[in-house]
Amino acid sequence: MIKRRLLQAGAALALLPWFSLLAQAQDFPPKKPVSLVVGFAPGGAADTAARLIAKKLGDNIGQTVIVDNKPGAGGNIAHQFVANAAGDGATLLFGSVGPLTIAPHMMKLGYDPVRDLAPITMGVNFPNVLVVHEGAGVKTLAEYVALAKKKPGSIDFASSGAGSASHLAGELFNVRAGIETVHIPYKGGAPALQDLLGGRVASYYSTPSTASPHIESGKLIPLATTGLSRPAFMPNVPTIAESGYAGFNATNWYAFVASAKTPVSLLDRWNRELVKVLNAPDVREQLLKHGLTPQPGTRDELARYIASESATWGRIVRERKITAE
Repeated sequence: MIKRRLLQAGAALALLPWFSLLAQAQDFPPKKPVSLVVGFAPGGAADTAARLIAKKLGDNIGQTVIVDNKPGAGGNIAHQFVANAAGDGATLLFGSVGPLTIAPHMMKLGYDPVRDLAPITMGVNFPNVLVVHEGAGVKTLAEYVALAKKKPGSIDFASSGAGSASHLAGELFNVRAGIETVHIPYKGGAPALQDLLGGRVASYYSTPSTASPHIESGKLIPLATTGLSRPAFMPNVPTIAESGYAGFNATNWYAFVASAKTPVSLLDRWNRELVKVLNAPDVREQLLKHGLTPQPGTRDELARYIASESATWGRIVRERKITAE
């Protein structure tokens, strides 16, 4: 009798992991609306991509997916919010290169990107484009550099926040070109673009989606893009690399992460759902029209990429002695 009871108890214990997995599976999709947190103001590249993806994702899983904009501190406010969120799978973050790989080298954060945030999949990747107002008096990158050398400190450049990819692109170009342009941080791409259009800032390492309409209208002049090759959406705009600064490469990217408290089973499920969305022909077409290249992948691939980018930008932060503003 005792032996039979021990065997029954052992069998029950063996089934516990399966019951746990079943319970977690039943929690998907979450019973409440899903929040997709974005660290920048509405209207920029991150917001544009997030809304395209959220719509398709909600349709696929049969649950509302709400884009929750939490701008400020170069995206760090949103990242800390999600790092502290419950691990129930109902809060996702469209994380960005700045808070995930640059800010940790610049300041003490209220979260650790590696310890407190769990990778899901890469989202989109794209270069920035250096644009100037039509009244800036320059039309080429060479003229931009010449003016900056003639009057050091007279040219400023906007970014979507201190420690953002657009900020580091400008700092890297300062080094490569031997110039000193002044960094002006904003709470996202949209307000930075607004001041550029108003002539209150001279230049901006903009995202393609925010700059393209104004380039087409002639209000902004594109000088160069920041990737290694010309993007398909701007084939006539040279890269910084081909304009005399070989090897220059400073791309921007957004990736999906969640609180590290989230069970692995839910993270894996979100990976499958988001990869499905990013591979959907209609979503890919819309993202590419905005100059955003979908890059779905595995959780491990994203973890390795974040580590690589962190090493690269950490070196630039130290060399330029960049600190939080």
